[in-house]
Amino acid sequence: QVQLMESGGGSVQAGGSLRLSCAMSPYIFKNYILGWFRQAPGKERERVAYYYRQSGTSYYADSVQGRFTIIGDNAKTTLYLQMYSLKPEDTAVYYCAARERGALLFSLFEQDFDYWGQGTQVTVSS
Repeated sequence: QVQLMESGGGSVQAGGSLRLSCAMSPYIFKNYILGWFRQAPGKERERVAYYYRQSGTSYYADSVQGRFTIIGDNAKTTLYLQMYSLKPEDTAVYYCAARERGALLFSLFEQDFDYWGQGTQVTVSS
């Protein structure tokens, strides 16, 4: 059973920073495409960033490019999302996700991922 354990959400003022964590088994970390998604109230879940250890590649949505960094820690088999310069529009529940099969990262959306974490709330106040 694939388990993705998220942590690190919270409340922060605009311009602040937060780091989200997603812990998983070594097999998942090393072989699956990993991603962060978010869902704001009343909106659809949207992709944020992806990481694929096997190809050494990452992907960022335009809305977070330059402000967020997706990091894979090999020693801890944990995926991080380091978020800087947070804006109120970044407020959402953030989800960690994993996809078993390889693919071009830019082509992937929510329906392409197989496993999901429980989500962690991020609130950015103005």
